[in-house]
Amino acid sequence: MKNQYTPIAVTRREFLRGSMGGLGLVAFSGFAPSFLTSTARADVARPETGRQILVMIQLAGGNDGLNTCIPFQDDMYYNLRPDLGIKEGYRPISDFLALHPNCAGMERLYKDGNLSIIQNVGYPNPNRSHFRSTEIWETATDSDIIGRDGWLGRYFDNACDGDGHTSSDPMALHISDDTPGHFMSEKPHSIFGMPARGRIRKKNEDELALLEKLTQAPSASDTGSYLQHMMMDAIVTEKRVQNIVDRYKPQAKYQGNLGQSLQKVAAMIAAGLETRVYFVAQGGYDTHANQANGHSQRLGELSNALHAFQQDLIKHKLDDQVLTVVFSEFGRRPQQNGSQGTDHGAAAPLFVMGRNLQTPLLGEVPDLQNLQNNDLRHEYDFRQVYASVIQDWFKADPSLVLDGQFDTLPII
Repeated sequence: MKNQYTPIAVTRREFLRGSMGGLGLVAFSGFAPSFLTSTARADVARPETGRQILVMIQLAGGNDGLNTCIPFQDDMYYNLRPDLGIKEGYRPISDFLALHPNCAGMERLYKDGNLSIIQNVGYPNPNRSHFRSTEIWETATDSDIIGRDGWLGRYFDNACDGDGHTSSDPMALHISDDTPGHFMSEKPHSIFGMPARGRIRKKNEDELALLEKLTQAPSASDTGSYLQHMMMDAIVTEKRVQNIVDRYKPQAKYQGNLGQSLQKVAAMIAAGLETRVYFVAQGGYDTHANQANGHSQRLGELSNALHAFQQDLIKHKLDDQVLTVVFSEFGRRPQQNGSQGTDHGAAAPLFVMGRNLQTPLLGEVPDLQNLQNNDLRHEYDFRQVYASVIQDWFKADPSLVLDGQFDTLPII
């Protein structure tokens, strides 16, 4: 779900997605500023320090699963990909499956029991549109239904009442240009956004001083007062978050843009923010042409970032509080195209990272002899992963969040 920010939102959903003048925003999924929503939660006990945190990483563009988790024993893989098929340097993790040569960090995570691979994840009647398939993953709906709210937004709405989120810390935080549709909700929840690169505020301090003056000016209406409170919340949270990021001393070496984003997440987790969910994205996976080098670079950045993030959490003794899920809106087609790339496909592997995961590898090697509309068949519905996260990680009831019954998986 992509959007263009507007100065003042006119609906609940537009407001959640909006920002004001590029301000590192605290947005709310209902028209109620944080000083009101905090008051409403004032009687709830403060949370335990060991709250469960979820980090979502989207590989935007449609990651090629077959060249990420390589079926190196299958001749059909090389027949379908005479040029793109990876013949050497791959990293075996079973008798039939190997990780891409550039995934040394992920290989270490896997062998240390900190990475689970779920093969052939998708959904019935797959859609090959980036926008629509992303929307399906965000809302956790069937492919023929237009969802209204995100699955995490519904989790916040229906399973977080009384969870002890009493501070001014945002319930969710994204490091991306757009507020993820995963966070769309009916009830008010604070959502903070910050850029993937650089500091939150790139403009001069005079602008910030002017914004602070505006928040203190007399208001002639309830709407103006509300906007002043919203702006002040954003400024206060922005300053706090930037200070946390600036002062953080990582215990691992982060590389690349994704690594820098995950370092920011690690900083905020280490600072003890009560934020429940973090979202970051890595682009560049829409590999229609000349795939080999670009895909290799993206996977190398992903692998290094995941390994650094987990090691950083371990060094700070926080790895038992954080679960990371890595997904893409769809995979690529098994057969290479005429431009040395691959086109939009369906099922693909999904990765879960954390401490003491239950099953390192779930699912069969992709069946290249039994395709469906020239695509890989899905073995697991992505909503089974969501149900597992809700039930086994957040200790909540998936039926409060997901429409339908989905068997959980032995991951956590």
